[in-house]
Amino acid sequence: MAANAGVACIENSYLSPTKIQMLSCATSQGDMVLPGFGSMVQASLNLSEVELHTSHGICSSSMMALKAAFTNIKSECSENALVVASELTSRLFKNKRYEQVEGNEVDFNAEFLRWMLSDGAGALLLENQPRPTGKSLRIDWIKSFSHANVYPVCMSVGTAKNEEHKTWQDYDTYADAEKAGALMLRQDVRLLDNIVSVGVHGFLKLIAQGDVEVNKIDHVLCHFSSKYFKSKIFDMLETAGASIEEEKWYTNLYERGNTGCASIFIMLDEFINTHDLKVGETIFCMVPESGRFNCAYMHLTVAE
Repeated sequence: MAANAGVACIENSYLSPTKIQMLSCATSQGDMVLPGFGSMVQASLNLSEVELHTSHGICSSSMMALKAAFTNIKSECSENALVVASELTSRLFKNKRYEQVEGNEVDFNAEFLRWMLSDGAGALLLENQPRPTGKSLRIDWIKSFSHANVYPVCMSVGTAKNEEHKTWQDYDTYADAEKAGALMLRQDVRLLDNIVSVGVHGFLKLIAQGDVEVNKIDHVLCHFSSKYFKSKIFDMLETAGASIEEEKWYTNLYERGNTGCASIFIMLDEFINTHDLKVGETIFCMVPESGRFNCAYMHLTVAE
């Protein structure tokens, strides 16, 4: 899936695969534990001697992969970069995996996610200059704020319920880890509301730093897992006096589902292909991650 997204991105550009200088990839869990996801994608794409980066995390890992490519180009280490984000979470939700849990007791934090996540992949091509024809998006900046030192783990694979210090590699066999439920993807719903306050806090911090002027934002692309969180974000922004008109917000959640780290790339692609953007218009992107509460932000400007 990741390779297919990369191929589609390259074919939609004017660069040949032989001209790609950097490959930066993101996923929550690749096909292999080792080597890195980027190596596997590079092999599938048959890209030669690229600089390689793999970003491992959850929803915001794509933004970290994007920033690695962005800073690489800004520092003139490369002239271009292909950035790919992909999620194939459905493999974690096979019914047989749930039947392996001892006593067939699956906690709600693991069960409900089976109905919340979707598979998907997206790719972006970064260059040190605008495309010769048509419009491009200029990355003005990418910033993120992690709060892992403040909050416990919220979304994870690798530990059983109520087993904070024993991970899947500590069991005698992988079968034992599976029986204990340590290989299930789970999310602590008691902690979830914190992602809204953390995300809005970061947005207000960007305003205070002078990175964002609310009245100069033309479009907002925000990754969220359900409509429930959208209304929470709106309420908190209004309380803080930093509201952005609802008509400026774009999402494809209801058509594409929650595709994790691939979400913001898929959203961007559909947005620019369905909107007649004018030079100078701005796009603010926000990707909150509940893993251990990291929030990433990006500011784009339409250029030619």
